[in-house]
Amino acid sequence: MKIHEYQAKQLMAKYGIPVPPGEVASTADEAAEAARRIGGRVVIKAQVHVGGRGKAGGIRLAETPEEARTVASEILGRPLKGLRVDRVLVESALDIDKELYLGIVLDRAARRHAVMVSAVGGVDIEEVARETPEKIAKTWIDPTLGLTNYQVRNLLIDAGFERALWADVSKVLFALYECYTSSDAVLAEINPLVVTKQGSVVAADAKVNIDDNALFRQPELAALREAAEENPLEIEAFKRGLQYVHLGGNIGIIGNGAGLVMATIDEVKREGGSPANFLDIGGGAKADLVANALELVLMDPQVKGVLFNVFGGITRCDEVANGILEAVRRVKVDVPIVVRLTGTNEAEGRAILANTPLIPAETMQEAARKIVELVGRS
Repeated sequence: MKIHEYQAKQLMAKYGIPVPPGEVASTADEAAEAARRIGGRVVIKAQVHVGGRGKAGGIRLAETPEEARTVASEILGRPLKGLRVDRVLVESALDIDKELYLGIVLDRAARRHAVMVSAVGGVDIEEVARETPEKIAKTWIDPTLGLTNYQVRNLLIDAGFERALWADVSKVLFALYECYTSSDAVLAEINPLVVTKQGSVVAADAKVNIDDNALFRQPELAALREAAEENPLEIEAFKRGLQYVHLGGNIGIIGNGAGLVMATIDEVKREGGSPANFLDIGGGAKADLVANALELVLMDPQVKGVLFNVFGGITRCDEVANGILEAVRRVKVDVPIVVRLTGTNEAEGRAILANTPLIPAETMQEAARKIVELVGRS
């Protein structure tokens, strides 16, 4: 789950990370009043979940409250990279001397959290990593030790930070790590961390993404979720307790177990089809959950066919079959559905589905071939 820059800054400030004085405004008049209270030159920043806001005209300076009103009126209510801007952050403009980068991210391949720092901030860190990777220092955190003093010291040395900055940047990095772990984040980033001409360090921008699976223990952060800025089907799946990712194709995929679902997606692609989604009903899924899953997939108007691929281990095939029939009774189904059931109670499951419009398949490969033939290749 993504949160806005102003929310990320409020979160980081709780852990002692310095941020510029700022206020959120929903109208041009509110922006002008905020600029008047803050005083001096301000920056107006569109609050939408996209990168590259500055290049797209979503971050602009204003010298006076009247100019802040004008700038805000030109940003608010208009699309920025496809998203409507409903709020702007008005904050004190910084007297910038240097721009640095600090970030912590979940590295799934390494199964650890990775810390990255760079003396080159304020730009696309992915571009820096691709073109000049030597400018980024990186390390991984041992979960039993946490972020250590020696790791931070080595990072700052490897990234070429000036010795005079070590103390202040170290404090910010440790605070960022505390913010990251306490919030169940999968990304916490300050880009840039500004060194002002007065010698202080300030988080000029902030980004935090929260692990969706941890929102149950982060009620304050979960309340910040904005359905309007996420795929509506993924929001609906979250409400239903389903593991769903929208992929944009025309063949709905439902299976039990992430590995099996991904293998099914691969098989559909191999047959020339276009998967519409990833949907894992999990182990032990009962009929009602299966019905919810099929209902969700059919909410996507692009779906022209559905493939069920279920291996009956904990999940019983007869339960899945009953769930599919329940879903067919609940909603109007006017697309072909191919079902492959194998494992626990597969004979009973197939018997339940016999003499119905549902199309059986013995193997995953056969199921993928049948649904692609019925729907057509991409």
